[in-house]
Amino acid sequence: MPLLAVATAAWVAAAASPVPAAARDAAATGEPAVSARELPAIRVNAARLRIDPRDVPAAVSIVDVDPAQAGQPGVNLSEALVGVPGVLARDRQNYAQDEQFSVRGFGARSTFGVRSIRLFVDGVPATLPDGQGQVSDFNLDMGGRLEVLRGPFSVLYGNAAGGVVQLWSAPGTAVPQTTLGVNAGSHDSFRYSAATRGMLGDVDYNVAAAQFLSGGYRGHSRVNRQSAHARFGIPLGGQRKLTVVLDHFAQPRAEDPMGLTRAQLQADPRQAAPAALQYDTRKSIRQDQLGLVYEQAFDGGDQLRVAGYFGRRDIEQFQSIPKATQANPLQPGGVVAPDTNYGGLDLRWTHDGQLFGRDTEFVLGGGADAQWQRRLGYQNFVGNTLGVRGALRRDEDDDVDNLDAYAQWYWYFAEHWSLLLGVRHDRVHFRERDHYVTPLNPDDSGRVDYSATTPVLGVLFHPRDNLQLYASWGRGFETPSFNELGYRSDGRPGLAFNLRAVHSDNSELGAKWQPTAALKAELALFRADTRNELVVATNENGRSTYRNAGAARRQGVELSLSGTIAPDWQIAAGFTHLQAVFRSGFLTCASTPCKTPSTPVRRGARISGVPGNYGSLRLQHGAELGWREGLTLSGAGNVVANDTQTARAAGYGLVGADVAYVFALGAAQRLQLSARVDNLANRRYVGSVIVNDGNARYYEPGPDRTWMLGARLSF
Repeated sequence: MPLLAVATAAWVAAAASPVPAAARDAAATGEPAVSARELPAIRVNAARLRIDPRDVPAAVSIVDVDPAQAGQPGVNLSEALVGVPGVLARDRQNYAQDEQFSVRGFGARSTFGVRSIRLFVDGVPATLPDGQGQVSDFNLDMGGRLEVLRGPFSVLYGNAAGGVVQLWSAPGTAVPQTTLGVNAGSHDSFRYSAATRGMLGDVDYNVAAAQFLSGGYRGHSRVNRQSAHARFGIPLGGQRKLTVVLDHFAQPRAEDPMGLTRAQLQADPRQAAPAALQYDTRKSIRQDQLGLVYEQAFDGGDQLRVAGYFGRRDIEQFQSIPKATQANPLQPGGVVAPDTNYGGLDLRWTHDGQLFGRDTEFVLGGGADAQWQRRLGYQNFVGNTLGVRGALRRDEDDDVDNLDAYAQWYWYFAEHWSLLLGVRHDRVHFRERDHYVTPLNPDDSGRVDYSATTPVLGVLFHPRDNLQLYASWGRGFETPSFNELGYRSDGRPGLAFNLRAVHSDNSELGAKWQPTAALKAELALFRADTRNELVVATNENGRSTYRNAGAARRQGVELSLSGTIAPDWQIAAGFTHLQAVFRSGFLTCASTPCKTPSTPVRRGARISGVPGNYGSLRLQHGAELGWREGLTLSGAGNVVANDTQTARAAGYGLVGADVAYVFALGAAQRLQLSARVDNLANRRYVGSVIVNDGNARYYEPGPDRTWMLGARLSF
């Protein structure tokens, strides 16, 4: 990789410089190099350790979530991830399927929701026990910060290989602070938000709620989305604390315009697929979750943490399965209606101490998670009326439980050296109990078990206070989710119990450099080799089946720069070069129906949905009061849309700009008026692709030039 070599050489040359020129001049005059705030010393939670994030031998990005920024109106999580390398959040313009979210190429195969990545909100899982998650219920109005952990150490969170994303709400303020916001923009889009945080006696609270309404850029893409989050930190005395986390998400109706063929895309990118209109494809969701986190500190550097959560998630999705296809008695219908209860418990003990006179920290924990799903399927027609719930065609209990144990040990074993070791063991059990049994549809009950032990190792060297170099390695483990087990590629009913877990070897080399007190830069070289790579076998009418291919490799380089570059000037920039290829040839289905894969995919073929280069940059100018201006650049290279490499979407580059003015209405009252324009050049582009769609409806077009106005009142 020539680009990789050039980037590495440039980084080493920069890091090897004793002190930046600006810093040398500052030292001579006694003045600071940049008149700005120093970077905060945050204790990162992503690694489960109470150490400075710079001392973690892994790629960790920490991003402030500030709803007051005109560049973050709070509609999508991608707004807060500008400048974070490795992460790609692609805008489908389809709120029935959520953002297409991937980290270093993991998760790109998902046709909806988030796969291969673990999600948490205030320390409580936002990923279901089977490994399926969603980012649509991340409420950004609660402020705080995002932590993104990539690379080998993400395997310590279990059933995922790509990374860990955690959202932490802002702490309560001594003086209560309340914010009311409203946004209005293109395509009849409106967003209303309210948030308040403060102290009620000794109780620290943060409560936020929002509603998003849009007519949609494309035809048949209206959405009504509501979310609420509440966190209460309750001190119990004696170094004890209880945190209560409540989450609510409701999407009464999100229309699904589906993907377009190449011809449809070229004719009119704003149209919905004809089948979407014919069957009124749509999805409704409701999810409620309660989390409790108990923490107690002891004398001698010990700490106990017990976390439990329980939730319920109900979905009803109307698909475009043709009426004629459902004449097959084994076909489970065109309406999917899973009702899911889930919960879990995690117990963790942490010890801080000394070993041979050097700081050390030890973590020992274990947990259990379970998911109980009643999955129903119905025909999507009654007589000649399409797009309505019809006769029952599927009725089963899909349950999963997971038991895990993990340990981590951090040791500052020499003056400039530290070591981090970890190991985790998981046992995951999937079970199906079939209640829809007829003479033509036999009992499909069954089970499948997965288990793995995943070690991880990291070494960090910091020759100077502002420079850290590290190397890490780990093994990953990822089971199929129920959405991937849900349909067999041979067309018969029941779960795909033949799917195997994906195993990976992950390695990383990196550098973290802080040239000034308010600016940081990072470099990471990474490689992930997987076995039993999960690939799409067939994908038709919004329904995917999967199979295990052979080996695959994802490798590349990440670069990032963030902080203050001049008084009142902020930058956040991230770039990723990624090579994602299959290292084994295999057979796949090129069209449907297809009972036996027969089309070869060559060794060295690109993994679908993964661009070779992508990145984002934001420049922002302004102070607390008065004018604020921002410029956002984002882009991604071309992607192949199917494993046979016969369809692809071109790369794109987008420019957005925003401006705001903040008025002081009193000592603690602020009014902010803002305006934002995205895709300034009005470029036509494909925002995301539906990997291996059996009807060749691969393309989900991104929006043209759009605008949004906003007002926020804080008091």
